[in-house]
Amino acid sequence: MGQRGSKQPEARVLLLGLDNAGKSTLLYKMKHNASVSTVPTIGFNVEMFEARKNKKNIALTMWDVGGQTKMREYWKSFHHGTAAVVFVVDSSDKERLDEARKELENTLRSGHLRGRSLILLANKQDVNGALTVTEIKDKFNLTKLCSTRDWFVQPCSAKTGVGVEEAFRRVVQMVKLPSDSGAMKDNIKETVNYLKASTRF
Repeated sequence: MGQRGSKQPEARVLLLGLDNAGKSTLLYKMKHNASVSTVPTIGFNVEMFEARKNKKNIALTMWDVGGQTKMREYWKSFHHGTAAVVFVVDSSDKERLDEARKELENTLRSGHLRGRSLILLANKQDVNGALTVTEIKDKFNLTKLCSTRDWFVQPCSAKTGVGVEEAFRRVVQMVKLPSDSGAMKDNIKETVNYLKASTRF
């Protein structure tokens, strides 16, 4: 009741990952299906997407936040109100996998992201020697790390476009909308807990 004529549901998706993982390239590939030369993101990029979920139109806002070390301390400013986390990993950069895993673990500890879906994009699959989805699942210990949330690993290449459309479809499928059963209740509970924690008497 009361839904007729109301605006379509909106959801905010957070796109994170280390610098040079390919986040911005993926974002523009999803949005424009074009290869865009990007420079390191200082700050963030934002793109709006129209999609369909459960036979309804929804609006997704995707926030791509810079992944350099000094930018990562600002990631937590974007956690509140986020409906899903997309974490991009450079599958070919084995030397930085531990660093990426630690940043993902830190991110998922946030109370604001409790129960939010994780879509891990194993990017740069076009590069020789890139780790497979199974290797990445094991390296990141995702079964244990994501025991209380829905998660999925999608192999893709922002450069060639392979797997990008599937990645976007997966995000739409897994995003928690305010109208989803329990999601609104969780949001309210989280906000109350946040206010309690940040209020000092």
